Formats: sequence, C-alpha cells, structure tokens
Amino acid sequence: MNTILLKRDYILLYVLLAIVYVSGMWIPLMENDSAQHATMAMRMYLENDFINIYKGGNDYLDKPHMHFWLAALSFKVFGISQWAYRVPALLFTILGAYSCNRLAKEFYGNKAAHIASLVFLSGQAIFLSNHDVRTDAVLTGATIFGIWQFVLYINNKKLLHSILGAIGVAIAFSTKGQLGVFISGVCILSYLAYNRKWRVLWSWKIGAAFFAFLISISPVLYAYYIQFDLHPEKVIHGQSNVSGIWFILWDQSFNRLTASGFEKTSSDYFFFFHTLLWAFLPWSLITYMALFAKLKLVFITRFRYIKGVEILTSIGFLLVMIVISFSKFKLPHYLNSLLPVISVLVAGYMVQLFEIGKKNIAKIILGIQYFVLTSGSILVLFLIFWGFTMPDIGIILCYLFLITGLCYVVTKQMNVYRKLVLISVYFMVLINFCLNTQFYPKLLLYQAGNNAANIIKTENINPESVFILAGKPSWSLDFYTNRITPVVTINEITKTLKNGDWLFLYDYQLKDIPEDTISWSEKYEINHFRITRVSASFINPNTRDGVLEKAFLLKYLPK
Repeated sequence: MNTILLKRDYILLYVLLAIVYVSGMWIPLMENDSAQHATMAMRMYLENDFINIYKGGNDYLDKPHMHFWLAALSFKVFGISQWAYRVPALLFTILGAYSCNRLAKEFYGNKAAHIASLVFLSGQAIFLSNHDVRTDAVLTGATIFGIWQFVLYINNKKLLHSILGAIGVAIAFSTKGQLGVFISGVCILSYLAYNRKWRVLWSWKIGAAFFAFLISISPVLYAYYIQFDLHPEKVIHGQSNVSGIWFILWDQSFNRLTASGFEKTSSDYFFFFHTLLWAFLPWSLITYMALFAKLKLVFITRFRYIKGVEILTSIGFLLVMIVISFSKFKLPHYLNSLLPVISVLVAGYMVQLFEIGKKNIAKIILGIQYFVLTSGSILVLFLIFWGFTMPDIGIILCYLFLITGLCYVVTKQMNVYRKLVLISVYFMVLINFCLNTQFYPKLLLYQAGNNAANIIKTENINPESVFILAGKPSWSLDFYTNRITPVVTINEITKTLKNGDWLFLYDYQLKDIPEDTISWSEKYEINHFRITRVSASFINPNTRDGVLEKAFLLKYLPK
C-alpha cells in the first residue's frame, strides 16, 4: 500500500465527524459569549439594523461585525434558533477543512491532503467552537483560506489567487480585527523568506489584492464610522470622541496585548504552549514532535532552501505563538486560528514518517494515543453515567455502536500509520458524540436563562410581560424569548411593572427587594450555575446542590 488512508477510511471518518458536528447544532446556547453574540445578532435581525452593534443597552466596541452579520443573515433565512446561529460557524469550519486539505496537498502531496482535514476536524477546540459559537470558527476558516490562496499565488502567480487570498484575510479582519491579518502575514512572510520568492510582491497583482482587501473591509469600517465616528458625544468605556475606525485598525489588538481596558488574565508566557496540549487533542503530542523535527532540519541546514521543505507551518506558527504569548490578555480560543496551520504540519510529518519507514516512532505515538484517548473516553463516560441521569436507550445504543466500531479498529491488523489516524479520529468522535448528546444538554439544565424561557413557553406566559432585574444580564433568556428583555431597577419595579407582569432575577437580588412594598402572586424557582466554569463539586451529584444558585421568575402583584 503506497498511501496511509484508503478511500473508504476517510469517507467513513468524514461521515462520523459530520454526525458529531450536526449533533452539536441543537445544544442550547451557553452564556456568556455564545448566547450574548447570538442575542446581539438577533437584535440586528429583529430591528433590521445591520450598522449598529449593541450589547444590552450599550454600544458595543469590541469584535467587528462579520460574525454578527452572518448569524443575522442565517436568522433571516432559517428563523431564530440555536442551530441557525451555528450554521455560519459550521460552513466556515468546512471551508477551513477544505483549505487544510488543499494546502497539505500543495506542500506534501495527495497522501497528506485528507489527513490534514481529518486532523483539523477532530481537534477538540474545533469541536467546541462549533457548539459554543463565538467569532473563532469564522475567523479560523477565513484565515486558513486566505493563507492557502496566497500560497497558490506565490507558487503560480495567478491574479485570482491573490484576490481570493485578500478576501479571505479581509473576512478574518472583519470578524476579529488584526489577529487574522497578523497570523496570515507572519505565515506567508515565513514562506516567502524560506523560498526566496520576494519578487512576487513587486507585482501589480499584489496591488490588486491590497485594493480587494480594502474594498472587502470597507463595510465594517463604514459601519464603525456611522456608529462611532459620527457621534463623538458617545461615551465608550468612560471616554468620548472615540473613533471606531481607529479602534479596529489599531486599538483593539494593542489593547488586548497590554490588557488595557481588559482584566489581565495570565502572565504565564507558556500559557498557549500548554493550552495547546488539550485544545488540540488528540494531535498535540504529534504537533510538538513535528515542530521539533522541522526546526531541527531548518537549523541543521542553516535555513538553506531545500526543495520539498516548507516552514510556513513550523516557523510561521512558532513566531505567532511567541508574539501572542507576550499578551497580557490570554484566552484559550485565541489558538483556534492557528490550528489549521498545524494540522497541515501534522499531516506532513505523518506522511514523512510513512515515506521513510519510521515505524518505531509511529508505534510509540500510537501507544501514547491509546493511553491518552482511552483515559479520556473512560473519564467522559464516567462523568455522563455518574454525574447525570442515564441517557435515553437510543443514545446508549449509539454509544455501544461506536464502541463496537472502535474495538474493531483496535483489533484489526493494519498498517501502523493507518491505524494511528483511524484510532485518533475515532476516539474523538466517540468522546464528542457523548459530550454533545448527553453531557452538554444535561449541563444546560442548570443555566437559568434558557430554562426560564422554557417555563415562559410551556406556561403560555406572554414574553412581552417579562422584565429582568438590573445587575446581571441573561443572554439566553433574551435569545430564547426572541426579544431584548427590558431591564428595571428595584426602584422602578412599582413604577414599571403592572399587575400580572413577570420579573426574572437571581436569589442574591431577591434579598434586596423590600417585602413590605412588593409582593408576588406566583413564583418559579430555577437552578443556576456558571456552566462554562464547571467544578468538581458541581459534577458530583452528592455535592451539587451546595454550589447551585437560584434564579426566580416572579409574577408581580401590586400592594
């Protein structure tokens, strides 16, 4: 066999991965960011205002518009729903996988193409970004698409590739600012430097690409100009005379690097390097092995160009990691847009092991994969069956089917390289199908906002009669009632609420309401926990009640 994967192998894995991704489309949205972004896009759609972005009652000056525009457009086509909100993320993930496939083929040939896309699609952070949807899925797909197209331009000098590359980078910019531009720029410059192809920059086609980039980002710049630059009286983060255009072109990125206006999250310069260990499971170990092997080769040859060698996925990746490691505001999902780059690196490394016959290394990696992924699967299944109620019989049968298939692959005699890919992807399918169909849905039973919305629906409460007490927003309540819930302070309750209106609030807020002047005719009590910060005491059913908050939906009765 002169290839690692058979056609039936990658078709099966793509089908299984598709099932997992689709199963995550119906998980309720998590607070804060995912439900918040969905609510902001919903407001665009409901008010038919695609220029202004609002977070609650305030102008929003942080992420640019593209993610919200795409979600609002999806709502226009499919209606307001959690799965409709996730459609753009899934489409850009598919684009990212295809771009990985083509870029790997460009660098390492057909053997690496499907491995790269399978590596990308089975990375843990990519699964997460498709159900806990923020800006990262769109950013990731657009960034690797732009990189792939610019590599094709450098190699083939065709105008179409330079234009498409510019559009890809522009979409990345319009989704999260300069991060996508920086990643694309560093990777492409490293590719140019190693291949000594600087002359391609001195072409009218690059000028055309720059013009295409400016045209593509102009809608975002225009929207910022209308919302902020034309209104110097607006006070944003305690300042007036704020320029939206200057913010997105400069301030946003450097404010995050210095944590200006943000709470400093980590001073650990190795934060992203060890975060990669879980974010890119099951490929993180192989990533570091591939990175070491590539760096060793480049330094031994003193950066002399060798045909068939590329450093975009190694030196380019490493340079970006070093720069963002100096940021004082770090979050794990900042890594996402680098994952397709190292997916190509991993695919190339595995093909090289295969071609030079390094079976011993592949066997060691396979043994480590067995240990890590078996441990992870046992942990996930334990959490599901111990921490929460038993799954439905249909779901249990699906788990048994996947486990049976996994046992078949484990016991079947085959090439060690083929088994390494099959086992790694199959384990991640099992783990994330279990998480999507049981763990996350059970977790969302403890998020008060969406459960309050369920009560409003099942009890035929008019959503227009619901208010929320100021102090703590509930984005999931807004999204699942399809409206921006009006906010009232304690002093405004008797002036704003009418007999029969409802108030949503949390237990610590209820204690501050004077019982002698305000009363309630009906009360619904709802369990609540910050589910994006799961703790051992919450997972443990014996200690869960002790860490739960309470939220309430109260029917107002004037005294």
